[in-house]
Amino acid sequence: MFESLFNFINLHNGEEKKEKVLENVISNISFRGSNLWILACAIIIASIGLNVNSTAVIIGAMLISPLMGPIVGAGFALGTYNFPLLKKSIKNLLIATIVSLTVSSFYFYLSPFKDVQSELLSRTSPNIYDVMIAFFGGLVGIIAITRVEKGNPIPGVAIATALMPPLCTAGFGLATSNFSYFFGAFYLYIINCFFICIATFFVVKYLKYPSVIIDNKYEKRIRYGITTLIIIMIVPSFYLAYNLFNEKKFIKTAELFIQKEFDNKGYTIIYKKINYNSSPKSIDVAFLNKKFNATEIASFNKMLISNGLSDTKFNVRQSTSDVKSEILNEINKNNITLSSKDIAISKLRQELDDYKISDSTLVQEIRAIYPAVYNISYGKIEEYPKTDSAKLRFVLIYSGKLEDKAQFKNWLAIRLHEKDVKLFENSEE
Repeated sequence: MFESLFNFINLHNGEEKKEKVLENVISNISFRGSNLWILACAIIIASIGLNVNSTAVIIGAMLISPLMGPIVGAGFALGTYNFPLLKKSIKNLLIATIVSLTVSSFYFYLSPFKDVQSELLSRTSPNIYDVMIAFFGGLVGIIAITRVEKGNPIPGVAIATALMPPLCTAGFGLATSNFSYFFGAFYLYIINCFFICIATFFVVKYLKYPSVIIDNKYEKRIRYGITTLIIIMIVPSFYLAYNLFNEKKFIKTAELFIQKEFDNKGYTIIYKKINYNSSPKSIDVAFLNKKFNATEIASFNKMLISNGLSDTKFNVRQSTSDVKSEILNEINKNNITLSSKDIAISKLRQELDDYKISDSTLVQEIRAIYPAVYNISYGKIEEYPKTDSAKLRFVLIYSGKLEDKAQFKNWLAIRLHEKDVKLFENSEE
């Protein structure tokens, strides 16, 4: 039973002659002539795809890219202890990398479009999943290369392992001096190269390709070196994956908080931004026609901890000057079309809300507490206290006699949550 199962999964079945496989691998290592031209064209195509956010164009570039050649060659060289071949593979991979970075940087430097698209952004934060994709993609690739019938896995491997996009993204980082993008994308590129190479090494060892140098000390050194490099490569990816998990969790929790406290209560949110990477983390919202005072905003901030959002600040955008621009920026990022007229209406409504006092019981309360006061009028006015900038102030005009005007003024300030209240007695009556 076990023998039949082993035969079923045995990689030696359908294996190509080792000499022929090695010959094909060596022939695809060098970057000279046509290979170099194909690489440069593939880089430009991938850069354009990233620039215009076209997945189809990026996939096309990955399919024609010859970058896999020296990486597979390095894996074969390690597996067979062929150090001249390893040196040749690394040399050609460095040439390909430098050419790719140069071409992509030059393209993005000249390109008038410098916006960070989603396809670019997705290549700047590699994690353990990228390690797994590179390793298993590399396994599929090397297994296909060693078969008599190659089948159709090779194009899929080129797409899955995605060597071109991170390299072009690194070029974008160089062209725009955004070194966080450069290092993130280049780290992804190194992960892909390294784990494709390691997958190749394992398959070569499993298929027992003959070693060029038969010496146990070389074998031990290579194994120790590979183990060390695997640890060095994987540890940061685990950390980045952990960060990604926490970010997704934070965003989900923040969305639930917004839904519970605002959406379910009928408030219309016109702007929302959840920022996990700021310190402290932040949740910014703006409402269509609802205003919150400082006390209410403070209470929302206190609720954050009980809702699993520690080290987070809740902000309500209530300024009439920047809400429009913030909304338009967010719309541009998410490719959402919203008419400028609607934004203008929202801005005008917010401006009206600045002057509006929605308190139908205020007059009744004043009459109940201060029965000598009548003919009450109130509102907000713009005051210019020795400057060009206006300050909104609550003003109340009344008739009648007040025994303690200061007490009445303090009561109004507390009642309306206003810092400064002005009283005017109507003396014409």
